[in-house]
Amino acid sequence: MLFMIIERFREGDAEAVYRRLDSEGRRMPDELEYLGSWVSADLGRCFQLVECDDVALVQEWVVAWRDLVEFEVVPVTEGAATAEAVSSATERE
Repeated sequence: MLFMIIERFREGDAEAVYRRLDSEGRRMPDELEYLGSWVSADLGRCFQLVECDDVALVQEWVVAWRDLVEFEVVPVTEGAATAEAVSSATERE
């Protein structure tokens, strides 16, 4: 499963997040596959795409960062898969 992780830096403190990242790494369970990340221009949020079969791994990662980051976890699918599902459903109607 794919998950879009939306992180909001507590108190807007991106520096604290990046200090920890530099010193301790992502603190991510090995079974959780990191696919990429993007940071908003105002440095207030980070959007990360991860993949795994067990949502508990995402939860474990969230707990490791919850003191510095507020998380929103959104299960997502690729656009092509969604288009196929919509097309199949429309054909059955």
